Amino acid sequence: MKKATHVFWFALAISLIVVIWGAVAPEHLNSFSSELTGRILSDFGWFYLLIVIAILLFCVFLMFSRFGKLKLGKKDDEPEFSRSSWFAMLFSAGMGIGLVFWTTAEPISHAFISSPTSEEGSNEAIKEALKYSFFHWGIHAWAVYAIVGLILAYFKFNKGAPGLISATLTPLFGEELMRGPLGKMVDVLAVFATVIGVAATLGFGSAQITGGLSYLFGVPDTFAVQLTILAVATVLFIWSAWSGIGKGIKYLSNINMGLAILLLITLFIVGPTMYILNMFTHTLGSYVSDFFDMSLRLAPLSEDNRSWIDGWTIFYWAWWISWAPFVGIFIARISKGRTVKEFLFGVLLLPSLVCFIFFAVFGVSALNLEQLGTAAISDLTLETSTFGVLAEYPLGMFMSILTIVVIAIFFITSADSATFVLGMLSTNGQLNPGNSVKIGWGLIQSTIAAVVVYFGGTQGLQNMLIIAALPFAVVMILMCFSFLKDIQKEVKSQRK
Repeated sequence: MKKATHVFWFALAISLIVVIWGAVAPEHLNSFSSELTGRILSDFGWFYLLIVIAILLFCVFLMFSRFGKLKLGKKDDEPEFSRSSWFAMLFSAGMGIGLVFWTTAEPISHAFISSPTSEEGSNEAIKEALKYSFFHWGIHAWAVYAIVGLILAYFKFNKGAPGLISATLTPLFGEELMRGPLGKMVDVLAVFATVIGVAATLGFGSAQITGGLSYLFGVPDTFAVQLTILAVATVLFIWSAWSGIGKGIKYLSNINMGLAILLLITLFIVGPTMYILNMFTHTLGSYVSDFFDMSLRLAPLSEDNRSWIDGWTIFYWAWWISWAPFVGIFIARISKGRTVKEFLFGVLLLPSLVCFIFFAVFGVSALNLEQLGTAAISDLTLETSTFGVLAEYPLGMFMSILTIVVIAIFFITSADSATFVLGMLSTNGQLNPGNSVKIGWGLIQSTIAAVVVYFGGTQGLQNMLIIAALPFAVVMILMCFSFLKDIQKEVKSQRK
């Protein structure tokens, strides 16, 4: 703990400065961060597109290369968790609340509010809506998480390095430099992105739970209600973090995947089943055939829809990069004993397929209502769009209550996963950080989230994530070169 104390305090100080800024002058923070974010999206859009597709291709190369057989750990190490528990935990940490938010809202937006290339409300716009939702939440996002998680797991379990981002750069810069100010700057950046990102997500989650309760039962959508929900969730996720990764996080993740699948199957049955199947099949084909076109589409000409690309695709790529330290460290922690090929296959393909299925079922159910004129889902707020869709189908109340439960558990699993990761970063990469450290980070996150909710600074904090993503994207490039340099030596030594 002593070795990383300054990382803890520097990250905490920076996080609190930003939050106090958002509390005292939320409009100033929002305008400043929005302007800077806008410049980053417009000037570095090409950089984000190239780095994400390069990371994805690097993952595919590693999966099918001679490095794929390398085990993350010693030769006799076995996986700590079953494949089902492993998948449930990595999915809960990697997507969670965000997936529930956007499965209805994003396809509706692409189809009826702002289409990527077609006229809003047209058949082409409706088909494109689901294709671009697949694109944004599919293999590209998980490649960003996978490469950070893989590199961290390799250096931790194969090299005995601390579970820190800075430790992965040692082959390039040397141990002395990475234990000095430069290495600490890298770790502070990772902690800062995690704290601010999770705080914004907690505020986001409490807003959706409150919105759902208000939509269904008329509960007042006030700060007091949101604060109560946040307080209850804080107790639960701190208890989960206290229980340890093998108990609390594991059990909650397994339970929530079961409930999410139950919700998915119910809506699939009572919703437009054949339409869902037809759209899923068609969209999957379009996604595959237009894969590289979407991956490198930047709209350089003035008549192209560049603002849409900046606001959606490049925003998402920056968002995934900014979350990579948190999700990557957590995935690395639970992946000991798996081969590189198994790790990449599990992290890249399975979660992407689940995201596709969720978007097909929820998104098509929403699109169907809007097309038929049954309900104007596009007029609803983000927090209530999912509940508005479910209310129009049989068993609507049951599915809505189940959705609130799923959101609440995703809320808890995301928070306690982040608490665990922050504990690792605050104890020089210890795999099992002390309970006092985890509880401390849990309370800090919730306090920041409460300030965010009260002062409405969520957008400003999300912009700060995008700003933090740019330097971390450079760090990710260096991590890849460092990893490739070291793993080549590792494979050669094993052949001798």
